[in-house]
Parts: sequence; C-alpha cells; structure tokens
Amino acid sequence: MFARITRVVCTGVLLAGAAVASAQQAVPTPADVYGELFKQVQLNAVFPDSKAFVDALPNRPPEQILREYEELRNKPSFDLKKFVAERFDPPPNVASDFRTVAGQDVRQHIDALWKVLERKPEDQRPYTSRLALPFRYIVPGGRFNEIYYWDSYFTMQGLEESGRHDLTMDMIANFAWLIDEYGHIPNGNRSYFLSRSQPPFFAAMIELAAGEEGDAVYKRFLPQLVREYQFWMDGADALKSGAAHRRVVKLADGTVMNRYWDDRNIPREEAYKEDVATAQQAGPESPEIYRHLRAAAESGWDFSSRWFAGKTLATIHTTDMIPPDLNSLLYQLELTIAKGCEITADAGCVQQMKGKAEARKAAITRYLWNEQAGAFTDYDWRKKQLGAQVTAATVYPLYFNAASKEQGKAVAVSVRSTLLKPHGLVATAVETGEQWDAPNGWAPLQWLAIKGLSNYGEQQLAQTIAQRWVGKNLQVFRATGKLVEKYDVTSDSAGGGGEYPLQDGFGWTNGVLRKLLAMYPKLAE
Repeated sequence: MFARITRVVCTGVLLAGAAVASAQQAVPTPADVYGELFKQVQLNAVFPDSKAFVDALPNRPPEQILREYEELRNKPSFDLKKFVAERFDPPPNVASDFRTVAGQDVRQHIDALWKVLERKPEDQRPYTSRLALPFRYIVPGGRFNEIYYWDSYFTMQGLEESGRHDLTMDMIANFAWLIDEYGHIPNGNRSYFLSRSQPPFFAAMIELAAGEEGDAVYKRFLPQLVREYQFWMDGADALKSGAAHRRVVKLADGTVMNRYWDDRNIPREEAYKEDVATAQQAGPESPEIYRHLRAAAESGWDFSSRWFAGKTLATIHTTDMIPPDLNSLLYQLELTIAKGCEITADAGCVQQMKGKAEARKAAITRYLWNEQAGAFTDYDWRKKQLGAQVTAATVYPLYFNAASKEQGKAVAVSVRSTLLKPHGLVATAVETGEQWDAPNGWAPLQWLAIKGLSNYGEQQLAQTIAQRWVGKNLQVFRATGKLVEKYDVTSDSAGGGGEYPLQDGFGWTNGVLRKLLAMYPKLAE
C-alpha cells in the first residue's frame, strides 16, 4: 500500500533503498579510517572524552598518519599520546567561554548565543568525521559541535521567538538534504552517526515552519516526509506476526508499531571504551548489547532505566521495547503526510495515511496505555508485557493529540504525583546515575509536557511546570552566566550523571527557555 503512495507522490525523486545503503557505506567512519590506531587511542583513553578523538581535526592526510603509525608504533620510545597530539587538533568546546554581559536579560543572552552556536557550510575542515551540510545550522554547544536531529526541533522554538526564522528554514533544508542523500536523518551530521536516526521530529518541524511559510511548506517537503516514513517503516509489509525488522514490529494480532534501532552491533565510536566496558559487564549471554546501546542513543534517552531489564546499564534491552514517544511521533508523521497529500490533491494518499494514523492511535491506547498507572508506558513486545514505570515519555501522546480526554486527565494526575519536582519534571522517578533518570530534568521534556498538558485543558499544571523550570534556568544563569544541557530539578545542584560532564551552550535549553518566556513573560521578572 505505502509503495503506491511513494510512487504517486515522489516518482523520480527518491533514491532506491539499495542506493541509499550504498551511500551510507561509502562514508568511512573514524574506526574505518584509522583501524588499530583508533582502537588503541580509545581503549587507552588518550583523550578523557571518547568523543574527542572521533571529532578531532587531523592536520595531515589520514593515509600519511597511518603510514607514520606503522613506522613508529613498535619502537621502544613510541608515545601514543604524543603521536596523536602532534597529528590531531582537539575539537573545540563550543560556547564554553561565552559569558553574558553583566545584568543582561536572559533573552538577549540567548539571542546573542545563536551567533556563537551557528555553523556555516564553509566551517568545514578536511579529513574530519563531520558531514558537510549545504546550509547554516545551530549546534548544541559544549562537546556537541554538529547538528543533532531531535535537539533541533526544540532549538527552533527559540529561533522563532528570536526572529530567526531564516535559520529554522536553513536547518529544515539541511534535514531534507540528509534524507535525499542518505535516506534518513542521522543522529547528527557525523559519519559515525549514519547507522541510526533520532526521534523523528521532521514532521513537527514542518508544522512549526508552516506558521510563517503557510501550507506551501507541506508540499515543498512532502517527498522528504514520505522518505522519512519509508525509512522508519522499512520491512513492515513483509513481516510475519510476532516478528521484527529494523525499526518495525508486527505484534501477534497483526498490529504494526515501531521501536528504536541501529543498523550496527558494535561499540559506538564516540563511546568506544565505555561500551566495551558495558559489554564486559553484560557478559557473552548478551550478544546484542551494542545494538541496544546504540538504539538507546537513537531514542535520545542515552541512558535511562526505562531501557533496563534490571538495575544497571548492562541489562539494557532497548530494541525489545515499543515506546509511546516514537509511536506518537510517527502518528504525527502519518498525519503530516496526509496533509501534504491534501494540498497536492492526492485523495488516495490522504485516505491511506489517515487510515494508518487512526490505526496507530488505536494501537497506542491498546498496547501502551497503562490504566493502573494512569500513563502511557513502554511495552516489551518479546515478553508481551506493559511496563509499570512512569516516565516523561507519557506526555508525547498529549503533545500530538493522540490521547483521549480521559487519558489526558489521568496523565496529568500521574505526572503531578510521580514526576513533578521543585524545579520541573524529572525524566523518570528512578535514580541510577544515568543522565536520563532522576534527579535530572531536560528542556525538551518540559516543553512537551507543558504544551501537551495545555492541549488537554491542564493549564494550571502546565504553568506550574513552566514556572519551576524557568526559575531553575534563571537561578543557574544569574549565578554562572550559563545555560546548560540539563538540570537537577530536585535540589539546587547542577545536573549530572551519564558518560560525560555537564555541557553548556546549550541549544535546546536556549530554545525552550526563549519560547516559555514568550508564553509566560512574567516569569522573567
């Protein structure tokens, strides 16, 4: 059925699946390029942060570096750290030195920061892992000096309020280019990210842009919306009940839903040493451990107890889970394609895509609604078991209007009793030391909750979350002159946990704060 939609909408526009796979494979990653040198650098922690080497800037051609490595590596005087330091410049730490002007309003600070975080096509060094993009874009900041897929949607919220719609459209154009070039939007514009995506917010970006561009934007990007959907639904038509392929799962009753995935089952290059250590803890009985780790990275929640079978990261089983956030996003994508088809007067496509959206909406309730918890929770499709843990992912069906009125009210009760803390919402109520667990709160989850709850008439709770979150942001900003990646919403401490130190910059924090201060201007006082 969907093949027909693709032909009708995009004849002659989209790359064939085999060609896209070939395009991905043609881009070597740092591990492909540097081989044994890469492994030695990562396993011996030449850089304190594993991401530093895969983002490093070589000062000579890689083939020359490899020749020199082979010539020198077995000599008694060989010093690996010195060898690397002489041939690679460390990646910049974006916006780490940027400070606000004394007494400057935080909105002015954010507006000035966009220029610091902006990257242009000419900002590209040879031989690096970063994929060159044709248009300007915003990076998050800190160690993250590339565009990130789902981050960008929340960054765009602030760009719009800052009067930078031009940057929003450039970023959308970059994502459309990535879909055309590689068949999907990768985690970020790095070669080592090409095997996975991130939460598919492209349709939501198009909807956001339509506020300025009008409905013509749906027609303009309809080919890429269709291609995005094709990527996430690859293999669905041929699946047997009770089986899975890549990002799709067909349940026993024939219902098709989606999961997070990664096409590679090897350590993440940007966290190589950490993943090897996790695999050693998991043991040989967990042959898919690297894929589960990578799939969690595709989810954006890297890492969280919501993916654990036990109490530690070594029990991660992400690909066994059908999540409410992903399936709500795909519901939105199906409706957005239908809208694009309405504009292009393709009645057959409209009917088919609206039918798929309604089927998914029903499936979200049937499989992901936890009546006892009053929340949407993850579903283990292998065990045929609905999870009991309430996480902030429960707000996604509200944000995309995929919940009933009764479910919306129940989610509000659950969020207030389980996730609401003195400074905003925690990602989960469980403390594991992972960054997407308590006590951390994250800007995207606050925004999704505030808007989602407002959609269902829960304005008082939405405003409470906004007030507490903005208060925490401003407290840290006034004390340090910084806006950071995540915050401890339970105390006065900074956010923490996970694989790397707290990062400042910070794209989605800036975007959400700028948007909330436009919605609730009194919170800036």
